[in-house]
Amino acid sequence: MRILDKYILKELLGPFFFGIAAFSSIFIGTSTLFRIAQYVTKYGAPITTVVKLFVYSLPGIVVLTFPMSMLLAALLSFSRLSSSSEITAMRSGGLSFFRLTIPVIITAMVVSVAAIALNEKVVPAANASYSYIVRYEIEKQSRPKSQEHIIVKDVKGSNIERLTYAQNFMADTNTMNKVSVQEFENGRLVRVQSAETAKWAEDRWVMYNGTITDLSTEGKVGRILKFQEQVMPIEKNPQAISQEQKKPDEMTMQELKEQIAVLKQEYVSTGKYEVELYQRVAIPMASFVFALIGTPLGLSPNRSSSSIGFGLSIIIIFMYYTVLTISGALGQGGALPPLLAAWLPNIAGTIAGIYLIYKASK
Repeated sequence: MRILDKYILKELLGPFFFGIAAFSSIFIGTSTLFRIAQYVTKYGAPITTVVKLFVYSLPGIVVLTFPMSMLLAALLSFSRLSSSSEITAMRSGGLSFFRLTIPVIITAMVVSVAAIALNEKVVPAANASYSYIVRYEIEKQSRPKSQEHIIVKDVKGSNIERLTYAQNFMADTNTMNKVSVQEFENGRLVRVQSAETAKWAEDRWVMYNGTITDLSTEGKVGRILKFQEQVMPIEKNPQAISQEQKKPDEMTMQELKEQIAVLKQEYVSTGKYEVELYQRVAIPMASFVFALIGTPLGLSPNRSSSSIGFGLSIIIIFMYYTVLTISGALGQGGALPPLLAAWLPNIAGTIAGIYLIYKASK
């Protein structure tokens, strides 16, 4: 049986790596190179910067192609085995179709786990570096930009000392509105400072019209002091605060969880961040779902052509990502729970795959 598993695995790997190259080329040719060409023509970006942009764009593209490539590999490999009657020979030897799918399913799980790891360790950092180069090296934006939901963390060692939230930052006036500063000691919240506004004045932030709430007595609210003007206990200037803010695709899963926790404390909608968090696992797991679908679909003899297999893969991928886009939008808008919105395409695909395998095994 090990020989058979290795044989099926060998059939899978060729189309899988071909799929990564083919689908990556499509994404690069239709999107990445077009954007890079715009940066060259509009801003005169030098070749070294262009190369860095290209490199930083690759991790996100390659990880996105893993599920697609797994689908293509399952389709093409089982199409070839079926067209040469090898599947018939294997089943006549007493092997069930479900047993033949085990190497494919295991490979798909390995690919999914690898994609999750890359999504956590490599892709967010690459996306953040890409955005930094575009903004500060190509567009040369020296001024901070206006942003919503500002979060600033001051960490010493492994402990957070201060967590600052502002509803928005207005770049034209260097002002933050609806500010809340939480101060911690040994991981415990001891003080909260809130203010209507905070303005950058030469070398420091000054808060106006706020309160200081003492929480140093564990489990109890201590003194509450009101102030008209108070120096804000952070030293980062507007430029540093603006640079520190990240988009959802630039955050790790841990950073997304922290962002969600802070926004929930301020009663701000977190649908966009929660959908992004759950999709960090759901989208890589599509490799497993596509393997379930592609393996039985590859049995039809008229699909032995690689062009037909590639075309069928495109159709299935289009259907999957259409459902993913719609459910994601519903999750961000609150019409669906974020967890269900992220996993709905996988749930539907898994049900379809199990049904197809059941029919093929008869």
